[in-house]
Amino acid sequence: MPLRRDVLRLLGLTAALPALPAAAAAQPAPGDRPIVISTWDFGDAANAAAWNVLAAEGSALDAVEAGARVPEADPDNHTVGLGGYPDRDGHVTLDACIMAHDGRLGAVACLEDIVHAVSVARRVMEHTPHVLLVGDGALQFALAQGFPRQDLLTPAAEQAWREWLKTAEYRPQPNIERSNRYRMPGDLPGGATNHDTIGILALDGSGHLAGACTTSGMAFKMRGRVGDSPISGAGLFVDGEVGAATATGVGEECLRICGSHTVVELMRHGRTPEEACREAVERIARRHRVPRDDLQMAFVALRNDGAVGGYALQPGFNYAVRTAAGSRVVEAPSLR
Repeated sequence: MPLRRDVLRLLGLTAALPALPAAAAAQPAPGDRPIVISTWDFGDAANAAAWNVLAAEGSALDAVEAGARVPEADPDNHTVGLGGYPDRDGHVTLDACIMAHDGRLGAVACLEDIVHAVSVARRVMEHTPHVLLVGDGALQFALAQGFPRQDLLTPAAEQAWREWLKTAEYRPQPNIERSNRYRMPGDLPGGATNHDTIGILALDGSGHLAGACTTSGMAFKMRGRVGDSPISGAGLFVDGEVGAATATGVGEECLRICGSHTVVELMRHGRTPEEACREAVERIARRHRVPRDDLQMAFVALRNDGAVGGYALQPGFNYAVRTAAGSRVVEAPSLR
């Protein structure tokens, strides 16, 4: 590596190289095991459900599914599952992904009328030769697997959509789910549209990792829009040899850099979870010559020894952590 750097320095290319990995002594001490982390304040309730599985010596895979199902079934959470804000045509469509430490993976996108998209994604992983099912095909598969069909458009979400139709102004706003139960004070419902998700990562007592990510996507999005959440390497990535990462924010930005895979690969090369998340956020920030105050992107990561970290583009992002010592919500550092 030093010789390669010397050669590249002579060619004027040193600036293109990533920073050298931090020394082992500078790395944080390993965290607890088992452990579960998830994005946003509502991740604390998801972590509680996941912890029930982990505390009973269950698998990380079972834990992240159980955790993700909590916000999916919450009609007051307008960013995930039942009660999620619809697309601009009034359809609630769900995206979800689940991944195990050994690379097993399942996902669904543009799924309608099924509350627990994360569980359908797991069935895709375990009962098909495929990774991703979308639209009507995903719905047909879910029904064949015995999932009940249910209208996901709640009265509150429908009212928000109808208010939005009065102006049809699509204006995503970062961190909206932290204000006034997912809506900024003073805004018309849907005026400052939210666009978030829950990502959840777990490390079980056997040392196995797993992750899940589930969302109803950007409120009032174009029909058929799919973000990063169901895409392996973007909204979620798990590698049992290294760690796991998940993303939240504007999915298009994450897709452009394969964000969660980027975080895991940076950890592979010696970055701490927080350092890896920061570098991924910096890559997104560099794409915009002018600072974007209306754009949020954040990552959280869990290394396979239990160390955790997160980083965001804008202030205001937090993530929930649960271990045997208890639970806490961590305010992530940010670039701005």
